[in-house]
Amino acid sequence: MKFKLPNLISAVAIFAFVGNSYAQESPKYDYTEAFKPFFYPQTGTETRSASGQPGHKYWQNSADYQLNVSLNESNNELTGSAEITYTNNSPDQLGFLWLQLDQNLFAKDSRGNAVVPLSGSRNGAHGETFDGGYKIKSVKYDGKDVKYTVTDTRMQIDLPSDLKANGGVAKLKIEYSFLSPKYGSDRMGVEDTKNGKIFTLAQWYPRMCVYDDVMGWNTLPYLGASEFYLEYGTLSANITVPTNHYVVASGELLNEREVYSKEEINRWNEARKSDKTVMIHPESELGKGNQSGTKTWKFKIEKARDFAWASSSAFIIDAARINLPSGKKSLAISAYPVESAGDKAWGRSTEYTKAAIEHYSGKWFEYPYPAATNVAGNEGGMEYPGIVFCHRNSKGADLWGVTDHEFGHTWFPMIVGSNERVFAWMDEGFNTFINELSTEAFNKGEYYHKQDISKIGPFVQSDNFEQIMVGPDNMKERSIGVLAYFKPGVGLGILRETILGPEKFDKAFKTYVHRWAFKHPTPWDFFHTMENVSGEELNWFWRGWFMNKWKVDQAVKAVKPVNGDFKNGAQITVENIGQLPMPTIVLVTFKDGTTQTVKLPVEVWKRNTEWTFQIDSTKEVTNVKLDPQSIVPDINPKNNAWLN
Repeated sequence: MKFKLPNLISAVAIFAFVGNSYAQESPKYDYTEAFKPFFYPQTGTETRSASGQPGHKYWQNSADYQLNVSLNESNNELTGSAEITYTNNSPDQLGFLWLQLDQNLFAKDSRGNAVVPLSGSRNGAHGETFDGGYKIKSVKYDGKDVKYTVTDTRMQIDLPSDLKANGGVAKLKIEYSFLSPKYGSDRMGVEDTKNGKIFTLAQWYPRMCVYDDVMGWNTLPYLGASEFYLEYGTLSANITVPTNHYVVASGELLNEREVYSKEEINRWNEARKSDKTVMIHPESELGKGNQSGTKTWKFKIEKARDFAWASSSAFIIDAARINLPSGKKSLAISAYPVESAGDKAWGRSTEYTKAAIEHYSGKWFEYPYPAATNVAGNEGGMEYPGIVFCHRNSKGADLWGVTDHEFGHTWFPMIVGSNERVFAWMDEGFNTFINELSTEAFNKGEYYHKQDISKIGPFVQSDNFEQIMVGPDNMKERSIGVLAYFKPGVGLGILRETILGPEKFDKAFKTYVHRWAFKHPTPWDFFHTMENVSGEELNWFWRGWFMNKWKVDQAVKAVKPVNGDFKNGAQITVENIGQLPMPTIVLVTFKDGTTQTVKLPVEVWKRNTEWTFQIDSTKEVTNVKLDPQSIVPDINPKNNAWLN
């Protein structure tokens, strides 16, 4: 999901905040607290190794779906059935199953509606009054009616007999309908255009809750702000829509000859061979063809945790080839209305999609799906396997940013399947971090602006924010952009540039992605992996940046000539004032304009609150400055320099 925070905060906002932030006092630095041992709550288990990788008996359950749905365009109603094959790979017998009914967020009496403040929220239906939520027609288990209970956005199904452990299979069929909200918590919706409605459909079928080795059943209700935690499997969908609609969806289209004309199929074949964007359904052909009846589009996606789709008579569609490191190919696709067209807007969407997918595939892990589709809807930005929804009015740098961000989510959490409902930072923060690298790489930095990390310290470490590890439903909505996206993204940048170095960081981070691809990691699995692969002790950083609200505040305390004369050298004293230590980089400038850089490892702060070192030089020191590259978010830059 995308929060509208360019560089997440503007310079004006930063400096306005800075004036109030220097007054915030850091707790006195306590090195025994910062570096105390026993950070990890448990040692390795059979399912999760202390090294950060899945244990030798790691397991997870799976869910395969056959989905059938029909769209009634006139009243925005969907009617469908979900046939679910659920495999219990756990060592536990299961007497009941839990499913998520996320559309129930839009029921009038939902918990999500109850927590929307009078001032409004981006979550929920933006005050729209309609009969929202699922209407369940039937629930069957192995072909027979079964007892079920719906509680807000969850359904519990009581099984007639326990589902066996280690491979027991349950077959469910649920028939349902619901009215789509026009604005569905910024994740789905219905958008009017001059050539017809655009339907962007997500959270549109009952989905299995995750049963794991950490919490058992994960059944937190869907309140709107927090996202999802889902099982992997194969999802197939038959989507019936008005004949004049074009449908794009997760995965591979299985029946293109039934839904596209011969000429359109030829264009698709051309796009599969082209690095340049090829028009599939151009503006000139909108409104042509049969305007009555229905048509069924069939899609399938494998190794996925969800399925989303979009349908409209207003879609212009274009595409281009995606080149993957293994030599395989995928397809970048864009679907948008004429109002969004143009080289300064969605006309470059496929170019952006292709570039993002190719970058992340080369850097971290190869893109696993046959297509990557960007859809212009009314969402600020929302991600699903193989398809994303971005706002139809986005253009230029904004369209690149949201496209790159949403497709970055393919890696977190579509490939690395963390629990978004609890740990939003493990998908949004990781994604914000990798977006910085991809934007720098795109088109020779066309939209890249290097952030001055030194200026954001007072903002990002403000006492007004909760801790990163607080879940999105448990923090102020205004805090989510900082705590789920920006602060963890900045933290990973600090870890890469200041603490580990790019080579060591990239190796560890890539190892994490490969270890946990299509699996369910926790924060501890990430922390363990980064430490084990890098070989560095990092508990002080996890403890301070993620678990607590510790502040970085280092200072130049004193600069003295040795024996009263700089010809004998200089002794420089730096101090760690804030509770979060950092490696310390000191730039010493001499009277003749030459400089010397001294790098102090974080270990100097393991038993000290201040540290004195000597510069062996015969030249007069005129300036001493901490963090000369502006890569550390110190809350008080005023004490970072000494002038002679």
